[in-house]
Amino acid sequence: MEAVVAVAKVGKYATSESGDSLEMIERPGGGLSFVLADGQRSGKAAKAISNVVVRKAISLLSEGVRDGAAARAASDYLFTYRGGKVSATLNILSIDLQTETIVITRNNPAPVFIVRPDGVETLDSSVSPVGVQRNIRPHITEIPLKENLAVVLFSDGLTHAGDRKGDQLDVRGFVQQLSNQGLDARAWADRLLEEALRRDEGRPVDDISVVVAAVQPRSTDDARRLTVRVPL
Repeated sequence: MEAVVAVAKVGKYATSESGDSLEMIERPGGGLSFVLADGQRSGKAAKAISNVVVRKAISLLSEGVRDGAAARAASDYLFTYRGGKVSATLNILSIDLQTETIVITRNNPAPVFIVRPDGVETLDSSVSPVGVQRNIRPHITEIPLKENLAVVLFSDGLTHAGDRKGDQLDVRGFVQQLSNQGLDARAWADRLLEEALRRDEGRPVDDISVVVAAVQPRSTDDARRLTVRVPL
């Protein structure tokens, strides 16, 4: 097997900086973790908030702290740092080679979709954003690493796409369409972002970040590869 993770993100139209922050880290016990935070409001103020959350979570994950504990600590840190006056949504997606599972940690009201050959499962239990009070707990889902499995998570800008024109994107329905066309993490992330931008007429009403992780039959050698594209 091999895991392929693709990210596509864009900032809110006419803002100087995206309020979403995303970081990746190698886990001490093997595997990778991706941390996505969406700061309250937009622009530089939101970026400062999301950066605080992501940096705290990443630093703890790098020390071997479990995902749920890292999320709770990041929430408590933001609460202390900003006195409970700001919030952020938080997702952690981990490919954990010690437990041979994918671990999905949610402090984000936006759903996460798990795609298997027999259908799409929605993780949408009620959760609170981080930073608004102490002892906020995340919702954690752990699933075995198996071929032909995908996880799709995103910031809430994706769910808001099309709101301005009364043509809101049905993210689950679109993911179902993609799943019928074959498993391709890069194509899925790009297509979801393209569809959101189309519905917003190229002027996204919010920051949008999409993360797609796919587990598929191995098609290459044992080398790890990373590709990043950033418009300058």
